[in-house]
Amino acid sequence: MDRWHYLLVMAACVAITLPLELLGARVYRRPRRWLLALLPVVTIFLVWDAIAIAGGVWGYNPQYLTGWSLPFRIPVEEFVFFVVVPTCGLLTYETVGLMLERIGRYRRTRREQVRP
Repeated sequence: MDRWHYLLVMAACVAITLPLELLGARVYRRPRRWLLALLPVVTIFLVWDAIAIAGGVWGYNPQYLTGWSLPFRIPVEEFVFFVVVPTCGLLTYETVGLMLERIGRYRRTRREQVRP
């Protein structure tokens, strides 16, 4: 079971932030924009990881990995991390923006109703 912990944590991150999409974040509903946001992050960090692994700067405990790897010995869990964490960040960012917009609209409406 240990070898699935990393992926289970990533699945939990997705599950916890999924309701934000349902509240109106619209990250998953705009796949082109989502992928364009992820592309530089995933690319930079995969290159970074490949260089660090090749240089012996760091490695990963195989006890907590599935054993599936991408080219350059990058664990699939690391790729999943580079997709999931920025996606959760985008969902959070979009939801906060949406909530602030709704609060502002509510306050403007209240002010207009209070004015004589």
